[in-house]
Amino acid sequence: MSHRRALSRLTAAAPAAAAAALLALTTACTAGTVQGRPGASGLRDPYFPKAGNGGYQIEHYGLDLDYDPADGELNATAVITARAGQGLSSFNLDLAGLEVEGVTVQGAGARYNRTGRELTVRPAKDLKKGEVFRTEIDYRGKPKPIADADGSKEGWIATADGAGGVGEPIGSMAWFPGNHHPSDKATYDISLTVPKGYEAVSNGELASRTDTGDGRTEFVWHNPQPMASYLATAAIGKFKVTTGRTPSGVALYEAVAPAEAAASAPALAKLPEIVEWGARRFGPYPFGTAGAIVLPAGSLTYALETQTKPVFSGAPDEDLVLHETAHQWFGDSVSPKSWKDMWLNEGFATYAEWLWSEDHGGTTAQRYFDAYLKGDTSVVEDADADWAAFPPADPPGAKDISETPVYVRGAMVLQRIRQEVGDEKFFALLRGWATDHKYGNASTADFTAYAERSTGHDLKKVWDVWLYGEDRPK
Repeated sequence: MSHRRALSRLTAAAPAAAAAALLALTTACTAGTVQGRPGASGLRDPYFPKAGNGGYQIEHYGLDLDYDPADGELNATAVITARAGQGLSSFNLDLAGLEVEGVTVQGAGARYNRTGRELTVRPAKDLKKGEVFRTEIDYRGKPKPIADADGSKEGWIATADGAGGVGEPIGSMAWFPGNHHPSDKATYDISLTVPKGYEAVSNGELASRTDTGDGRTEFVWHNPQPMASYLATAAIGKFKVTTGRTPSGVALYEAVAPAEAAASAPALAKLPEIVEWGARRFGPYPFGTAGAIVLPAGSLTYALETQTKPVFSGAPDEDLVLHETAHQWFGDSVSPKSWKDMWLNEGFATYAEWLWSEDHGGTTAQRYFDAYLKGDTSVVEDADADWAAFPPADPPGAKDISETPVYVRGAMVLQRIRQEVGDEKFFALLRGWATDHKYGNASTADFTAYAERSTGHDLKKVWDVWLYGEDRPK
């Protein structure tokens, strides 16, 4: 039987709040003094036009999640602090499935309705442009996976001994309401209450672990740096947890499914060195903590760079730990403005793999580049992959944003820049890009302008041929 949180004060207040909301709406309409207008129900992302919402920016999420793996039931409250970018008579949040039990805005009951994956909220009073407002949503249900355009699953995934929340590109809406587009980053506090004997892991640092006295344990996680919602995670399982620090003092937290512990150990042992190496190559590690979550093998068909603690499905190898950790600089700290900018995540993390190999006496970045150009599978096993099927800065559709050209040809763009400007300017560019855009969002146009400005080189041919060119570069 699922542990049910006590129904919030919203339930008792709902009738009066609804009446007040209706009165306010009627008065406003009669008097003709409505100042706000509805916020947009999507941000018109090139690939996910309904993702995210207009009219506001979220500053903070406070998520209180109570989950029972035995029956898959989630009982939750989301407290969202946001700033209105316009006068708002209503605004939308992205939420897939789950039952909403009550909503307040600025402490007053709000009307709401559901259409597909949109939760439309109508505050009792219009919100003014610039107003910081607090929305509280009580919700419950059995969260489910969301199918991606490429056929993979994200959202809320049941595992052999628990569950995991993963969100790229739009899956976070399966377990909490929000503005689910990477352009709206916020800070997070995530509380996870689970049956005793389970571990519950999320982004940032573990602020507290408390026995609630009813056979359950509450884990409170604090993530003080801005985070895109697709990078949020909640992982519940019988994990083996280890902690430590890198030589420079970055805290480490690793939660590993017991059956994966032995196979994961060699790659995870490299994590302190990887974090220190990244700091030298890309600038200071952008967060206070690093780590990993290793789910039982087969839980997912991919790994994900969830902020501060990448999620792996089964034991990762060294290259995969390196790739997902490199994303902490490229993708997590510097996040894309839209999903069309995915190569700024994946091309950079792939290039980090090449650099790590080069710096540790393995295959050089130039040799990787040449191998792909020639299709030389004796150097790189997948060198004959169709890395030139489309330009990395212009994938044909949503199903293509995680395909080979975004990763490999994206990395080849970086090597071409290095060939043009030389090592000194190139590595200064990598560090400068990560530092100057720290905790922000950036587009491909931002990068191309920054690269030319910081190196002093005209790189138009690189962009025309490698980044945007339809033909296979030679």
